[in-house]
Amino acid sequence: MSSTDITINKDVHHAHEEHDHHHEQNFIEKYIFSQDHKVIAKQYLFAGIFWGFIGGFLSILFRLQLGWPEATFTFLEPILGGWVVNGKLDPEFYLSLVTMHGTIMVFFVLTAGLSGTFANFLIPLQIGARDMASGFMNMLSFWFFFLSSVVMFISLFIETGPAGGGWTVYPPLSALPQAISGSGTGMTLWLISMALFIVSQLLGGVNYITTIINLRTKGMSMTKMPLTIWSLLLTAILGLLSFPVLLSAALLLIFDRSFGTSFFLSDIYIAGEALANTGGSPILFQHLFWFLGHPEVYIVILPTFGIVSEVIATNARKPIFGYRAMIGSMLGIALLSFVVWAHHMFVTGMNPFLGSVFMFLTLIIAVPSAVKVFNWIATLWRGNIRFTAAMMFAVAFVSLFISGGLTGIILGNSALDIQLHDTYFVIAHFHLVMGAAAIFGMFCGIYHWFPKLFGRMMDEKLGFIHFWMTFIAVYLIFMPMHYLGIAGFPRRYYSWTGFDSFNMFTDMNTFISIAAIIGFGAQFIFLFNFFYSIFKGRRATANPWHSNTLEWTTPINPGHGNWPGEIPTVYRWPYDYSKPGAEEDYIPQNVPFSQTQSSNMPYERDLE
Repeated sequence: MSSTDITINKDVHHAHEEHDHHHEQNFIEKYIFSQDHKVIAKQYLFAGIFWGFIGGFLSILFRLQLGWPEATFTFLEPILGGWVVNGKLDPEFYLSLVTMHGTIMVFFVLTAGLSGTFANFLIPLQIGARDMASGFMNMLSFWFFFLSSVVMFISLFIETGPAGGGWTVYPPLSALPQAISGSGTGMTLWLISMALFIVSQLLGGVNYITTIINLRTKGMSMTKMPLTIWSLLLTAILGLLSFPVLLSAALLLIFDRSFGTSFFLSDIYIAGEALANTGGSPILFQHLFWFLGHPEVYIVILPTFGIVSEVIATNARKPIFGYRAMIGSMLGIALLSFVVWAHHMFVTGMNPFLGSVFMFLTLIIAVPSAVKVFNWIATLWRGNIRFTAAMMFAVAFVSLFISGGLTGIILGNSALDIQLHDTYFVIAHFHLVMGAAAIFGMFCGIYHWFPKLFGRMMDEKLGFIHFWMTFIAVYLIFMPMHYLGIAGFPRRYYSWTGFDSFNMFTDMNTFISIAAIIGFGAQFIFLFNFFYSIFKGRRATANPWHSNTLEWTTPINPGHGNWPGEIPTVYRWPYDYSKPGAEEDYIPQNVPFSQTQSSNMPYERDLE
């Protein structure tokens, strides 16, 4: 950035600050239609927590069916109405539960809730900006997400039920309104909701990228940015390039459903009657969906890479091991995520040579992932570790990422994947490596930045109880599923008691369901801790974790504009922990080298 650009940015920032000083905002401007990135981050966080409990509750409903397939659940009739008949869950509604659980958790919790919260909150604070590049666009991003949420929530209550057909909504089931009840109005609302959701993500992504590139404070070069900012930058780029492809798939699906086109339909028979649709291909939809779907895995997990790196370095009191290698590995993962989508399609009859190409690319992506794991472990090695609640979730994230990633190597092999496809082995793999790991990364970030979000501390003892119950429950749920999958147990089946070969797994399914109920119950400990601490938690100090990044240089409860005076200048990278010769075990980024003569390296003495 040139000196002229910096001067212009400072002028804009000061003008922005003076405007806020003279213009007193009312409640609606300040908390509802806010353009302050910190308030918008909280809006995303509250929405993400709400959807997290909805998605979790739906999973408990279908785990009841799977754990006790012969039992009657009359207590559900007042809740679910006509979808429970004589205590039995309706089979089509079961498919809708699975569909909505996947949709809510992947998009509304782990994409919007995670990225929306931490990108909005951390980007301006950690790069030294007053706010996002466009506060208005930022506000629009949240409100498109909110509209999307409203439409999706309404679809849960319509007479024909919410969308059914799996969270991937493969045609022809999703393209024919007459196919099942979940293909009707619920599917239409699902598609409308996802279109609004994608608009939200694109508005947010443009804003995040522009802010990081253009609004960094003086001295904040790209190689001095925290890994959180690198991860959020790459996440935004992935979303900007891949979400439009899903939007095109959704629009074409709407055309097939409502306007008689045949993009995804051909040679379809319903009740013995041939439909007029010819020339389409459902495989085309799979290509479009998974071209978003696989980068989406990394849109979900990349922000947590940055969050976990920051928390591990802070609480190990050590510089992050291999800073540039960490950036390079994230760049490699982002690039490779666009060329592996067809490993989800090994059973579609693709050319075996093409399958071997995608298999090779899939296995290669394990290399940068392994680099990250090695660097996290190396950062922990011989560190002066503080076991805060955030640190516990960070270490558990590494454990889950390793456990789930190892089974990804198995599924990346097409010969093995063909046998394991659509079994519980796949369920266990992606829930460990993406679902549970990303949730743990989200909890890690909430516990770590809660003091900066709300000016108070969360209760650490309750945090530990929440952690251990959740961590144990996750492994008790998903580790047995690997065994079920190897035995051929299929996913999405409403009932398996009619198959003699699967009846032996009744006890294991019951065990998994009990673990899921306990794990879901543990989240109410977090919920209590979170909301109680907002109002009654111990008041935070300015920098409770003794961290180096710029957000801790703001007031405890920063106003709109973040810094009351000038924005701090950055002199050093964000991981100067336990530096030999230093008076304390951390040196914030805004401390000049002239103030740390005793700890300066030879090359640092000439940097000012």
